[in-house]
Amino acid sequence: MIEVLLLILLSSNLAELKAVERVFLDPGIDPLSDEMVNAINSLNTTWKAKRNFVGVSFDYVKGLLGVAPDDDVSLPEADNQIQIAEHIPERFDAREAWPYCSSISNIRDQGSCGSCWAVAAVGAMSDRICIASEGHHQVELSAEDLLACCSDCRDDCKAGYASRAWDYWEDYGIVTGGAFEGAGCKPYKYEPCKHNSTCPKGECFTISYCNESKAEKPICEKKCQPNYREDYEKDKYYGKKGKPIFGSRRAENIQTEVMTNGPVEASFSVYSDFFCYSSGVYQQKSNVYQGEHAVRIIGWGVENGVDYWLVANSWNTYWGDQGYFKILRGEDECNIETKIYFGTPILPDN
Repeated sequence: MIEVLLLILLSSNLAELKAVERVFLDPGIDPLSDEMVNAINSLNTTWKAKRNFVGVSFDYVKGLLGVAPDDDVSLPEADNQIQIAEHIPERFDAREAWPYCSSISNIRDQGSCGSCWAVAAVGAMSDRICIASEGHHQVELSAEDLLACCSDCRDDCKAGYASRAWDYWEDYGIVTGGAFEGAGCKPYKYEPCKHNSTCPKGECFTISYCNESKAEKPICEKKCQPNYREDYEKDKYYGKKGKPIFGSRRAENIQTEVMTNGPVEASFSVYSDFFCYSSGVYQQKSNVYQGEHAVRIIGWGVENGVDYWLVANSWNTYWGDQGYFKILRGEDECNIETKIYFGTPILPDN
């Protein structure tokens, strides 16, 4: 009986310590300022901050959060019956598991458009096509095609529905098309953005600051760029949307899905401190909500005893940790484990 009481007291004390550790910053701090960076770093938390955005307004930066607030998944009546893997490794990185799939390592740049929902979706779809075909189909599906032609998915460049992107892939298919002025049937329309004035080795000289005026409206053109080898309809790839992941073992379900079939798309809630992420395992330190954002989960691991998800963002390689970030795993941090999207590619016959 005494042992039971001690365990209860110990659990209670640990819970109290955990609550105490979650210190939130002054809500009045400018999200893009040195003050925000210094405030985060002074907490000696599990992650470090830096100024990722210099020379642009916060309204512009906030516009990069392109997931509609009411975007949701259809909740099943019971846990999704994914067979959880018998052995889930402590660390997993899709880039290492499938090194022949170049798309997995590709950090896209959504430019000045709030198209993260589309960019993350086609990124994960491209990864899965390569993985399912064992590297025979190395494609980059077109964020431009999805963004412009799925009219039910988006409100121009303001916001979109990640859940509907996967429905569109299943019902209508998506053509190929990479970065701005890149290869494929329909390359991305919006040019890359220089978000700050200090880039490694002076590499930013080829990228200009994005125009902060309203991004040009997406226009659906059902044709490929000039001199492309394939017809628009014949260039399409299709897939079957996966069922929502829910239930008490949600994190393990996500891990099983990623290690078996490839990266998934996830949307999560963004707070003012996230824009300054540099390295380490992100945990929310601001209570000022800014919007919803979509990304690709490509793996997981443990850093200094803290479980994390490894995530690819779409704000170019000069943001965060070369375009990536880590976020606390197993606690549904910022709802990162609540809205997960994926599907199974239908491979071409040839």
